[in-house]
Amino acid sequence: MTAYVHPSVKVGESFSPAPFCVIDEDVVIGDNVTVGSFVHIFPGARIGSGTTIGDGAMVGKSPKLAKSSTAKGGSLEGLVLGEDCIVGNHAVLMAGSTFGSDCVIADGAGVRERCTVGDRVVVGRNVTVENDTTIGSRTRIQTGAYVTAYVTLEEDVFIAPMVVTTNDNYMGRTEKRLQEMRGCTVRRGARVGGGSHILPGIEIGEEAFVATGSVVTRDVPQHAVVMGVPARQVREVPAEELLENQ
Repeated sequence: MTAYVHPSVKVGESFSPAPFCVIDEDVVIGDNVTVGSFVHIFPGARIGSGTTIGDGAMVGKSPKLAKSSTAKGGSLEGLVLGEDCIVGNHAVLMAGSTFGSDCVIADGAGVRERCTVGDRVVVGRNVTVENDTTIGSRTRIQTGAYVTAYVTLEEDVFIAPMVVTTNDNYMGRTEKRLQEMRGCTVRRGARVGGGSHILPGIEIGEEAFVATGSVVTRDVPQHAVVMGVPARQVREVPAEELLENQ
């Protein structure tokens, strides 16, 4: 029931690994870090002080890509977790990604390689965030949402449960798709309702509101409220709901 900690690992004060965890070479762990049972922290990871990692989590894992994958290969830097983060049970965080402080990555969530995540971000239970995605500070992504590769979510964005983003209009057919593959951009303070689908390359403007179940096929202006299939503007976000008035 002992943990394996590589001799090169650097640990801060009050660190005690739980049974059966594995911490590989060149990992740096700050003060007051809690690591659960059956956690695997992969080479080169940096874990900020006050962070808690739940049972069975994989932290800093290198991807194994399919031959048909469009993701970039190559070597990756060790994963970086900021201070006071919470990583849920069985979450999987890939190498090459960086998280700010006070982030919550819930049970069963997955964040792929080369993602940049700001401070106080919430990645909900069973959310998938694909490679090369940027998530701004204070953004919340709720249970079961799918954030495809090459997406940008700016600060204070709200993504409701089961939202689906896409990046490939050709769904894997023709080489043309490789030049046109783009995720969506969701600007500061925008909100996307549960079960909505966002098509490739769409821009949702600052503080816009996408109603539940919408299919977004065209850009959404800032402050617009859109709904329907396809989504169309029906009014503007009330002034009292804007971030500046909260």
